[in-house]
Amino acid sequence: MRTALLPLLSAFAGLLLASATSAAEPRPNILLVIVDDLRFDDFGAAGHPFARTPHIDRIAREGAQFKNFFAVTPLCSPSRANILTGLQTRHHGILDNTDRSPRSHELPTFARTLRASGYNTGFIGKWHMGNDPTPRPGFDYWVSMKGQGEVADPELFENGRLARAPGYVTDIFTQRALSFIQQPRTTPFLLIVSHKALHPNKVQRADGTSVAIGEGGFIPAERHKTLYADAQPSRRGNYAVPPKDKPALERPIPGLKPLGPDTVTPDETIRDRLRMLAAVDEGLGQILAELEKQGTLNQTVVMVIGDNGYFYGEHGLSEERRLAYEESIRLPLLMRYPPRVKAGAEPTGMALTTDLAPTIVELTGAPALPNIDGHSLMPLFARTPADWRKSFLIEYTTDIVFPRTLKMGYDAVRTERYKYIRYRDLKDMNELYDLQEDPFEVSNLITAPTAAAVRKVMEVELDRILTSARAAMPSAP
Repeated sequence: MRTALLPLLSAFAGLLLASATSAAEPRPNILLVIVDDLRFDDFGAAGHPFARTPHIDRIAREGAQFKNFFAVTPLCSPSRANILTGLQTRHHGILDNTDRSPRSHELPTFARTLRASGYNTGFIGKWHMGNDPTPRPGFDYWVSMKGQGEVADPELFENGRLARAPGYVTDIFTQRALSFIQQPRTTPFLLIVSHKALHPNKVQRADGTSVAIGEGGFIPAERHKTLYADAQPSRRGNYAVPPKDKPALERPIPGLKPLGPDTVTPDETIRDRLRMLAAVDEGLGQILAELEKQGTLNQTVVMVIGDNGYFYGEHGLSEERRLAYEESIRLPLLMRYPPRVKAGAEPTGMALTTDLAPTIVELTGAPALPNIDGHSLMPLFARTPADWRKSFLIEYTTDIVFPRTLKMGYDAVRTERYKYIRYRDLKDMNELYDLQEDPFEVSNLITAPTAAAVRKVMEVELDRILTSARAAMPSAP
């Protein structure tokens, strides 16, 4: 129902906009940069001790750095659909990382709305909602890859055909982005640059699983291979801590070591990820320089985000996301737009991946997206409204890829202080954390007598959110 109505509503409202905004302020360009698996603390402005990210840091310095931005599903494909549609995972139908190509052609994205309201729209990079690399509705310009794509000499679907593009994938995406921005146009643009970095180089198998290519799979550009050679990654308070009172993580898994000091992410893997980020940052710098050269930087909303977090050895978890812990759900969101965003702003209200679509729609004056779950983040720049959300749903559907997370589908609720995780398939393994007293989620309070009242409140809140979500459930895709 949502998908069918959206094009009609957008087209009608777009006609109204064309006549109503001629004398108004020019609508801004939108540049959305999505960095795959970027942690909330992987860059300089977030306090990283050695990562060199001057251009990402510039966006934070001259714009806003959200302090509490979260993925509602911490996994690549569903999270990207959350971002593009403003819908919860159960509402958009991209439930996991398996091939959902047909459904991803039907998503009611904000790109469709912006294009119908007069924007010139482009997508460059990793779509990763299905293996199909062909264009999705809502984009005038399209460059993408099959599934995960490749780091070196990637095969790109561009100009109606698949062909190899020589070079390093991050640099190729930057050059395509510059070419798009340099095109003459009389309308504002939307450009989504969706990087493969910081994801490992993998080849997708027919069964939906994948295999890494190269040592660790994380391959930086040649010019960055010795960057940070002597740097020591920082450690969070739960680094290498074996799970205690976490039955879901303590389960014996055939072929896998118990979680703890022997299963942490290698330091060189962390350095390689940050080396990959260096190319992303350099590319962002080139794009910002081009916008400045054109005199349009201050008329462009620049947003840098991650799609989900990543574990660097916290709880003994290595090279993983998916779980409801802070390292997985907490994301970076940086936003620069001087007409509406004060330099150095640090909004603290709880912001979600589902909020990106309505925020972009409001900034562009495009028609509101109907029946979505997210809310525009613009009110947070004044102060957090009294009626702003006090809790949110995190959900994950069991998939077939990682043995550690098989049968670990869950629904969770996070408030400003507490987090309650209810596993769908695992019995008597739920978790409760006091994030104020235990920010690293080491002590599971689910059976603590002193937390019985809190547990009941969180159970009721999760049930309330799930009931509301079911009531809003659209027609099956």
